This record gives sequence, C-alpha cells and structure tokens, in this order.
Amino acid sequence: MEYLEAAPKLLFTDKCIKEYFTDFNFLDADCFKATLSKGLGIGVIAGSVMVKVPQVVKIYKNKSSAGINFISVLLDLFAITAMGSYSFTNGFPFSAWGDAVFLGLQTLAIAVLAINYAGETTKATAFLFGYLSIIVSVVMGMAPATLLWACQTINIPIVLISKFFQAHTNYKNGSTGQLSAATVIMLFFGSLARIFTSYQETGDQSIIIMYVCATTANAIIAGQLIYYWNSGVDKKKKKSKKNK
Repeated sequence: MEYLEAAPKLLFTDKCIKEYFTDFNFLDADCFKATLSKGLGIGVIAGSVMVKVPQVVKIYKNKSSAGINFISVLLDLFAITAMGSYSFTNGFPFSAWGDAVFLGLQTLAIAVLAINYAGETTKATAFLFGYLSIIVSVVMGMAPATLLWACQTINIPIVLISKFFQAHTNYKNGSTGQLSAATVIMLFFGSLARIFTSYQETGDQSIIIMYVCATTANAIIAGQLIYYWNSGVDKKKKKSKKNK
C-alpha cells in the first residue's frame, strides 16, 4: 500500500498532486513544467538502461575496441561518476541524475573490455574493483563534499575534452569505427533533455552548463557518424561502378 501511495510522487510533486487530484487545476504552469521535467527524467533514466548496451555488445562481439578512444572513455566515466556522486550527496531528485547509475556501469564495461582486449586482463580486473571501491566510498558517505564539488566543477572541461578526443580519433581514422549509431543518437537526445530537467529540478549552474557542453559535443560526434556513414556508402557505390 505504501508503494502505491509513493508511486505518484515519481511523476508529481506534493504541490502538483494537490493541484491535479484535489483541486482539479490542470492549468497550473509551474506544475506543468515540474511534471514535464520528471517525465523527461524518468524517460532518460529508462533509456539509459540500454543506451550504451549496443556499444558494449559491438565491442564484445568483434572482440575489438578499434575506433574507441580509451582516454575519451576514461574521461567520460569520470564525468558521469562525478556528476552522479555530486547529485547523490546533495540530495537531488533521482529523476534528475538516475541515468548516471546506468551510464556509469555501461561506460565501465566499455573501459574494462577495452583494457581486456588490449591483452591486459589483470589490469582490467584491477580497474573494475578499483572503480567499484570508489563508488562504495561515495555511497557510504566517506567521500568529502568539497572533493565531490571540485570534481563536478572540472566536469565541464572534462566533458568537452573527452568528446574532443573521440571526435579527433574519428577524424584521424576517417570513420567512427566500433561506435554504435544507436548509442551516439541516444546520448545526444538524452543530454539535450537533461538541460531542461537539470534547470527545473536542481537549478545547479555547473550541472546545467555541463549538459549544454555535452549536448554540443554529442551533436558533433553524431554529425561525424552521419558524415562518415554517407562517405562509406558513396565509396561502395564508386567501387561497384568500377567493377562493372
């Protein structure tokens, strides 16, 4: 019964529950924005459960991380972890940062697989347990609040740098390698939605700016994906014409 009573609070604030279900006022502007934000947040979290799975599967299936910039992955993992830890310790609503949990686990999987397929299985195992020990320390409240704030502050340049490394690798290779199209597109729309939900639910300037930067950087990589995809199609057409 308690779970049934708590369920509406996943989508509505206490004020909006009163406005909608007691006063039947469905035109309240603040409640509309708050409900839209929570709805988008839940949608982003639901999408994040699978957003990098195509990438993980592609690497695992091919037994290769070719085209994946490892530095970019590490920086991305740091940014996701720092943002999630900072939001958790500040008590922000789960709908505003819950995707960091799933994105962090999937990015961790990519990092571990990349190390493993480079022939460093022992290092991959050590990296996995090292990361998990950091997460446990955050959950148990052992990480200093000032440290988490500092990590969140430097997230903005880190997000840009991590995406720059991946974009540079794509440009250098003339392709997007093992990057998954589904993952790239979902990351772009997820970070775009997070700009609004962060503004609405946290009001934290550092998080908002971080997502603006992430959306811009994800748009560049998505653009490369489309460009190199079309280039690959054109090359195949030219080859088939020559063969004829």
